[in-house]
Amino acid sequence: MSGEPVAVTHPRLPARTRTARATSWWGRAWVRAVEEAAYAEEDLVAARRLARAAKVGGIRVEQGRAWAAVEDAGGLWAADVVVPVLDDDLADALVEAVAAAAGRITSLLAGDLPYELVEHAEEAGVELLPYGGELVASCTCDAWVDPCVHALALLQQVGWLLEADPFVLLHLRGLPREELLARLHALGPASAGGPAAEPAAPDDPDLDAALDAAARAARFLERLEAGDPAVEHLL
Repeated sequence: MSGEPVAVTHPRLPARTRTARATSWWGRAWVRAVEEAAYAEEDLVAARRLARAAKVGGIRVEQGRAWAAVEDAGGLWAADVVVPVLDDDLADALVEAVAAAAGRITSLLAGDLPYELVEHAEEAGVELLPYGGELVASCTCDAWVDPCVHALALLQQVGWLLEADPFVLLHLRGLPREELLARLHALGPASAGGPAAEPAAPDDPDLDAALDAAARAARFLERLEAGDPAVEHLL
């Protein structure tokens, strides 16, 4: 795993006027974990209301952690959630699972988390999707429940992020996008899912496209954080 934490700050998500239900299988799995973590149904209802009303600020994600400011009628609070990261052996197993079949990295970059990838990872001992007891939260509010409604609102919006981009889930588990792509690249042609015993082949087009997309995404985020108006008006 990399020594220095890699952090990505996602812009504030816009308000949603309709009920925002997860549509992907991994999004629904995340929602189930959040529901398991909640103390009571009324906390979930209040949290969904805050999330849909865009009361959660920009979400900062790094390995094992996400946090944001959350606003409600009582003030502005700092909510923080912690997710266990994969140890080195499990991270290696996840990289190998991605590399084991052609097209998996392309699917991830297209915003899809292949079910067979998660199954393959689970066979190697990697539990990618957390359960409720793994979601540890804290907040600067004085609520006695854990997670409070502010942390639950943050978890709701993290679910929106990872449903649109499964790399957010991998990042939380300790394997950021650029690190995964670099490790796949280091594996060579076998990372495209071909037989490892084959002779060296020309660069894999799927992996080349993945690296190019990652570089473009990184440049976009750099320009966004620098306040480039040419980028901001696209949001």
